[in-house]
Amino acid sequence: MDALTHTGRIETFTARSNRVLAAAVWGIAGFGVAMTLTTAGFAGLRFAAPLALLAVAGWVLFWRPAVVVSDAGVELRNPFRSIGIPWDALAYVDTKYALTLATGSQRFTAWAAPAPGIWGARHASPEHLDGLPETTYGPARSVRPGDLRNTDSGQAAALVRTRWADALDSGAAVAGRTEEAHAVRRIAWVPLALTVLLGVVSAVTLTAG
Repeated sequence: MDALTHTGRIETFTARSNRVLAAAVWGIAGFGVAMTLTTAGFAGLRFAAPLALLAVAGWVLFWRPAVVVSDAGVELRNPFRSIGIPWDALAYVDTKYALTLATGSQRFTAWAAPAPGIWGARHASPEHLDGLPETTYGPARSVRPGDLRNTDSGQAAALVRTRWADALDSGAAVAGRTEEAHAVRRIAWVPLALTVLLGVVSAVTLTAG
């Protein structure tokens, strides 16, 4: 179940690098299954739980995480938890370490949008500084590395800031209501249950083996 009831146009940000990592993890798991079948036949599949756990980890850690925005607000889909933040509840957007959304008293970090390291910042070009939402810029039009257009955190932050500004301009959201509106947190039961179940089965299998 989503942590926010989305309305209007829905836009979803997922980091391209996370998709690549998910595919790599699934490739390793698939290779492991193929090697098991080759060396031990179908009987060896009784030891496949760790490989299944690896595949699920690829989905939970890299494929599932996303930042979803709509007319209702923004939802952070993290590995085992989703956080829905109505536009009225949003106080500011930060990208120091990752896309982080602050309400009146809490801060929530997006797993899907990490800030760049030194290497990512060094590859910035002048065009990565232009055309960002006005709330991105600091004194003298300064921009944090995590706000650059060529970074995961920067792309997600621009998406959130643009839709937030649209909601405020249209009257769909009202500034200054962060103490009245609240974020909604929901546990992602399916990813959690699959991870725990396969973790237990893997431990039992490896111990028995």
